[in-house]
Amino acid sequence: MQITQQTKLLLIISSFMMALAIAIGAFGAHGLKSYLDQYGLDIYAKASSYEFYNTLGLFIIVFISTILKNNTLTIRAYYFVLIGMLIFSFSLYILAVTKIMWLGAITPIGGSLMIIGWLMLAYSIRKN
Repeated sequence: MQITQQTKLLLIISSFMMALAIAIGAFGAHGLKSYLDQYGLDIYAKASSYEFYNTLGLFIIVFISTILKNNTLTIRAYYFVLIGMLIFSFSLYILAVTKIMWLGAITPIGGSLMIIGWLMLAYSIRKN
């Protein structure tokens, strides 16, 4: 099977996001434990788990995109999930560390983008 340049790019992005998820999660668990209170640690852990699981999902989307021959809607779903995950997780990371509470208002935008991305993927699969 020939892997397209677009598929390679998506796999590279996904691999980078997984490395980042592991590094940020480990940093939070070890480096911030004495700095954050329990509320901050809980928020940080939530952000880390969403980043990790959605990154696994990014790999699944790439796999599905190869089956569907890099369907445009599937690729668009990938980017919705990616951008949503970044907004969701990083708004929570920053909130946990800085206690800037208005960042909590940005988090649902990321969550909504992730939901839209996963629904786009479902539609893309159904459509093919």
